[in-house]
Amino acid sequence: MEIIFTSDELTEVARLKAQYPEPKAAIMPVLWMAQKKFGWLSEDVMKYVGEVMNLPHSHVLGVATFYTMYFKKPMGKYHVQVCTNVSCMLRGGEALYDHVSRTYGIRHNETTSDGLISLEEVECMGACGGAPMIAINETFHENVTASHVDSLLAALH
Repeated sequence: MEIIFTSDELTEVARLKAQYPEPKAAIMPVLWMAQKKFGWLSEDVMKYVGEVMNLPHSHVLGVATFYTMYFKKPMGKYHVQVCTNVSCMLRGGEALYDHVSRTYGIRHNETTSDGLISLEEVECMGACGGAPMIAINETFHENVTASHVDSLLAALH
């Protein structure tokens, strides 16, 4: 796969950079764009983002490795995040995580052999009132049960 942004994507990078007094402040949304396009942030993708942003690779790498929302390895087509922080833990978040882990035979930041499902145990996702919660890719689900998770994931296949 060729690692290159389209002209429209480069226009979006320029627009993002122009929103900040220091263009390097746009690194997070540009990394997000890259991850959405390429699926994860490989070394080559991060080097390319550095070139596009005119930033040293060490800066790009520092941001990408600090934030867990950036994947540094390929993840599943459907990335399941299960919150196990206090509110979710008290309402069954750890049991949900264990259920998905057992069902698919994967643990934290692992992917099924078919590349379909990956699993991540995450800290607070900001929906304590709707605990326990999960996200599948970027769709959030609150007050979930094991059977609800099963139904959501079955509907994806």
